[in-house]
Amino acid sequence: MSTSTNPAAGRSSEWLESWDPENEETWDSKLAWRTLWITTFSLTMCFVTWFLPSAIIPKLNAIGYDFTKGQLYWLAATPGLAAGLLRLVWMVLPPIMGTRRMVALTTLLLFFPVLGWGVRTMLPGTAPYWELLVLAFLAGIGGGAFSGFMPSTSYFFPKRMSGTALGLQAGIGNFGVSLVQLLTPWIIGWGMFWWMGISQQMSFPGQPDQEVWYQAASYVWLPFILICAWLAWKYLKSVPIKANIKQQFDIFRNQDTWWMTILYIMTFGTFSGLSAQFGLLMSNLYGSGNPDIVEGSGPTAQILVAGYDLPDPVKYVFLGPLIGAGARVLFSPLTDRMGGAIWTLISGVGLIGSIWWTIGGLTPDTSSAEALSSGFNQFLWGMLLIFLFSGIGNASTFKQMPMIFEKRQAGGVIGWTAAIAAFGPFLFGIGLTTMGVVPFYIIGVVWAVMCVVITWVRYARPGAPKPG
Repeated sequence: MSTSTNPAAGRSSEWLESWDPENEETWDSKLAWRTLWITTFSLTMCFVTWFLPSAIIPKLNAIGYDFTKGQLYWLAATPGLAAGLLRLVWMVLPPIMGTRRMVALTTLLLFFPVLGWGVRTMLPGTAPYWELLVLAFLAGIGGGAFSGFMPSTSYFFPKRMSGTALGLQAGIGNFGVSLVQLLTPWIIGWGMFWWMGISQQMSFPGQPDQEVWYQAASYVWLPFILICAWLAWKYLKSVPIKANIKQQFDIFRNQDTWWMTILYIMTFGTFSGLSAQFGLLMSNLYGSGNPDIVEGSGPTAQILVAGYDLPDPVKYVFLGPLIGAGARVLFSPLTDRMGGAIWTLISGVGLIGSIWWTIGGLTPDTSSAEALSSGFNQFLWGMLLIFLFSGIGNASTFKQMPMIFEKRQAGGVIGWTAAIAAFGPFLFGIGLTTMGVVPFYIIGVVWAVMCVVITWVRYARPGAPKPG
């Protein structure tokens, strides 16, 4: 890490003249924590934007669109594709743009996809499929920002606090996923939002139509995005880290960059992938998307299994991201005390067991309502356990990286691993569509086994080459 003792030529007062968080006598903890809270607020809005499509897409057909199951999977997967690609851009921005400009301008960019989704759900059926794909891609800006925000925040804190600081930011930011998925069904049905435009009729199998204001699920976030952009521009500072794009790419000569990428795919790739697909997966296995359970659509649809109550995905999908984000926050201080490697190992073992157990619930037994309900419970609890262990691993891997790499490289590695893992929603969507649910989950077990071996050999065993 390199800092300058005088502001670089042409740089404004937003750039700190010198900064060394490892020096307790000069480290400005108030500035560091202020930066953390503002950027965390922004990151929460980023995750809201990124996963807004996942909260909207499962109900698009119910409000007037007519997309196939495959088209809906692709829509849900596209923000993940965009986030992975855009994180490759955002990962190099912190030393170039600085924290203040990067956070403020990124937050402002969120306004446009959120507004677009509001307009196109207010008038359902009027937008062509390609336009919704574009909006889904632009929502990926919220996911791309992560690879800039996290390295930038790491510049402000000493290594001994890196696990807690990065865990708080990422964990609270991850709550944005649960926030948008939890609030969407409540917001759209609340009549006080009549002033946000015309209402829509939402059709459920075997139930009367429901009047909703679906655009409110998007519009309600716009004021918070603008406030956050203003706070970032007014109060944030930038650390003068010297590193051009070419210098930042020296991380790829370090083998631990590649090992940590594999581990973070296991943890955040799983978290983000399942967060985006949870609602569709539940609907297609145990809800209205399974033709063995529901015949037809709309109010005239028939439930083929007598006595079976269809689960409404919107009542459950927020739980997974909530548990994963909560685990990231709660376990981050433990990684500072015990080291990250041991918790990454626990995460991997837990994922092996929970994914394997969930596989038993991926093939619904439609012979009776009791069998269906039992399978649904196994599926639901298995998924929540997967979210729990992926959240623990998200915390532990972000503790490992600042310990394994020197500070400038650590920022780059955090950005790179986050970029690759952000493809999770895209890979999960494509995998579930092309491979089928059970084979895809079996691959997840194999991947977790590989990660446990890597963690033990390289980082967690006594005398490991890179304990962290």
